[in-house]
Amino acid sequence: MKIYTKTGDEGETGLFGGKRVSKASLRIDAYGTVDEVNSFLGMAFSFSASSKVKDIISWLQNILFVAGAELAAPDSDSEKSQIPHISIGDIAKAEEFIDALSEELSELTNFILPGGTNAAAALHVARAVCRRAERLIVALQKGEDISKNLLIFINRLSDLLFVLARYENHTAHVNDINWKSPRG
Repeated sequence: MKIYTKTGDEGETGLFGGKRVSKASLRIDAYGTVDEVNSFLGMAFSFSASSKVKDIISWLQNILFVAGAELAAPDSDSEKSQIPHISIGDIAKAEEFIDALSEELSELTNFILPGGTNAAAALHVARAVCRRAERLIVALQKGEDISKNLLIFINRLSDLLFVLARYENHTAHVNDINWKSPRG
């Protein structure tokens, strides 16, 4: 099987169901940004020394494929479609991870800057890109039906990525970098 199809050579791509859209469409931008998050998670995975973090990242990477598939399938009804969808259970699992990891961290009393270990820095980048994906999905939702669960999950994901970055630094005995006003 060849990796190239030549079907996108004119600046269009196909969605699930066969509809062709511009590669510059908001929907393509949204699921492409979800793919970026997934790629940064792959980088964070390669840097992490924590089996707990790696297990969570592995789960997230698989769930992000579900999110991407859902975004690539306009007008897909979860009852009629074979396309997987983000579930309430996925949201609950992300929240469980956030709560469990947070219990091991010191209370946050300052804003913190992205950084620390390589894994933490990659998780912070993934978090920032996740926030962009969320903004794109919100914009897409203005004109198209988007699952509420998908939007909620992406919102929780950015919180989970923040906590994972802090957890990576914590387990490596690296302090979070507190923000200090440049104005003194």
